[in-house]
Amino acid sequence: MEQVILVDEQDSPCGVMEKMRAHEEARLHRTFSVFIFDHEGKMLLQQRALTKYHSGGLWTNACCSHPRPDEATHAAASRRLREELGFETPIQKIFDFTYKAEFDNGLTEHEFDHVFVGLYHAAMDLNPEEVADTAYLSMDEIRVALANQPEQYTAWFHIAFPKVANWYQSHFSAYLTQQLS
Repeated sequence: MEQVILVDEQDSPCGVMEKMRAHEEARLHRTFSVFIFDHEGKMLLQQRALTKYHSGGLWTNACCSHPRPDEATHAAASRRLREELGFETPIQKIFDFTYKAEFDNGLTEHEFDHVFVGLYHAAMDLNPEEVADTAYLSMDEIRVALANQPEQYTAWFHIAFPKVANWYQSHFSAYLTQQLS
């Protein structure tokens, strides 16, 4: 039984709960989202496997999930990159935020989301239980896709993308230089 870390509005842990129950009861819990870019500044998107418990078949950032109890969030984010996409790359936290999104199946994402970025553009070993497909798109291509086909993207990607786009505009060039040196 997979458990999530319940947190308060400051991300202080206040217990653990079975993952599905936390989503049924809309309990605030700790999560992470990883955004991967290539050296040209294109963002890696993944299409979630159709069998996922919610948002199956929708496009989203490289990976997102929940750290296990007693697992550091950064370590969990690196672990899930390996488990979902089959690669390792250094990642760096850029910000966090909270959001709440309700789904048609009665589940609610109420999350304190830690956002990480990294660079990667090489072979991947996709886990078919997690990922149906991947694509690298420019920031402008993503903006157009979100505007023209919003139903093709996860609720959290709609919320996180503008925040990451702001970071990208202000910091990506310096981040890329730092990572390549």
